[in-house]
Amino acid sequence: MAPTVRLEKHQWRKLSFPSTLHLCPVLDLLVDNVPEPWRFEVRLGLQEALVNAVKHGNGLDPSKRVCVHFSARNHRYWWTIADRGPGFKPPCCCHLPPIPTMDDDFEPADMDAAAVEELLPENKQECGRGLFILHQVFDRVEWREDGRVLHLYKETEAVQVSKRQRLAHAARELKSNLRDRYVALVR
Repeated sequence: MAPTVRLEKHQWRKLSFPSTLHLCPVLDLLVDNVPEPWRFEVRLGLQEALVNAVKHGNGLDPSKRVCVHFSARNHRYWWTIADRGPGFKPPCCCHLPPIPTMDDDFEPADMDAAAVEELLPENKQECGRGLFILHQVFDRVEWREDGRVLHLYKETEAVQVSKRQRLAHAARELKSNLRDRYVALVR
């Protein structure tokens, strides 16, 4: 069964689809208005949220639908994802300290591989890394109705550098620094 889309008042659009992991057409619709520099990371975050709703919320039951309301206005984007599952309480691992920004007095050389690894939740938690991704991609992540409804918000002003871009920059700098240190040690 294909997803259905309809326009609601106040420029909110609604999309609903049966629980399936074939999410490409759904994701295409949800990121259609997102500017190119942010499209990949927003798509990744939305994919994680939708997979959680389909798999963990609805238990991959195709008779249960996932409902998404979404809106965009002035470089601001909102998504509300609802499933028909029992809900859940998000683990506290999602509230990790923010990744340093490019504006902070932060030198990538000061960050070591162990520090980067500490930012990620342990593998023991089934979906901890996915929840971590949500908190890194979106500016606001909020669960309601006992964890059955997820609200996501992203702002993409041209001057704003995303958390993912900051982390990627820090990782590149760290890799370069580690490579330079290794070469110096080998010589």
